[in-house]
Amino acid sequence: MSTKSKKSSVRKSSSKSKKSSVRKSSSKTIKSKRTKTLCISHMEDADGISSAALIKQAFGGDTTLVDYPGMTDVLETLRNDEKLKTLFICDLGLNKQNTDSFVELLTELTKKRISITYIDHHHLDSKIIAKLKKVKVKLIHDTSECTSVLVYNAFKKKLPDHSVFIAACGAITDYMEDRPVASKLLQIYDRQFALISATVLTYNIVGHQRKQDIDYLYYLVDELSESKFPHDIPNTYEFAQIQVGKLAEIISKVKASMKISKNLGHMEVLDSGASGAANFVLGFSGKDVAITYKERVDKGIYAVSVRGSPTCKTHLGKLVSAVSSELGGSGGGHDKACGAAVPKDKIKKFVREMNSRLGKK
Repeated sequence: MSTKSKKSSVRKSSSKSKKSSVRKSSSKTIKSKRTKTLCISHMEDADGISSAALIKQAFGGDTTLVDYPGMTDVLETLRNDEKLKTLFICDLGLNKQNTDSFVELLTELTKKRISITYIDHHHLDSKIIAKLKKVKVKLIHDTSECTSVLVYNAFKKKLPDHSVFIAACGAITDYMEDRPVASKLLQIYDRQFALISATVLTYNIVGHQRKQDIDYLYYLVDELSESKFPHDIPNTYEFAQIQVGKLAEIISKVKASMKISKNLGHMEVLDSGASGAANFVLGFSGKDVAITYKERVDKGIYAVSVRGSPTCKTHLGKLVSAVSSELGGSGGGHDKACGAAVPKDKIKKFVREMNSRLGKK
């Protein structure tokens, strides 16, 4: 072979190698490696916060806390998350308004080989369960225990001893401490110690629900995941005392402002959370059902809390889901404790419909 042809051959070979190298390098740049673990959990009560803390203890990763009105928007952001590898969704029940979009989104994510675990204890239609299992979502669902207990039970081999306490707090504040697994967890701790700890934790959570307070909720998740008790976290008892004072003030307002219909008591709340007043309305009205509602100006809705007495025979979560969806809202939950987001101009009709349908049960 002549010197010219050898040089030409070398140049071609070198050129091919460079192009190949560029293609490989380009390919690596486009395909970013998925490494991110994320837990999306309910921000409004101890069960959701405890669930997030337990996932963090077991798997590390990031946490995103959401309320029900903001749930869909947060989930939508995952479509374009190129880093996401493992996703946990905790204590976020579905309703008629968001079920289809939830299943569609999770289907898309599983096609990208993202591992998804959905852990919840709210009522879930059997058809939805089948759809989620079909797209390989790992479903941990049981209405007989709270979500944090389900998280603990599923991953206890990965969790430290302190996780028992975190799960017990979730059970206590969801009124599910007498359930089979939760009752065994509670036996490990002095009952009064567990009750006061769970109560203090709850008051710190419900007292930090404004948009500007969300960093504190993430702080609580971090502190709990580091195996700290509420009394180990600075100022929790002092803040709980402030919240107790505010709740005491609500009592006189409930007596003065609540309205009583044939089958329920109801009240608009102006200066506290709707859920905090609901139990007072239930008690003072003497009815089996209480509805409290507070305007969310930023969303154009009323945030609604519904509570039922032990003698209430209606599954309020199912009823609230049906009524709220008919009015263009969304809602659902447990048989005796649930919530809804109802369009501002439909709140009076929502109360009327609830009262009417409760009379037919």
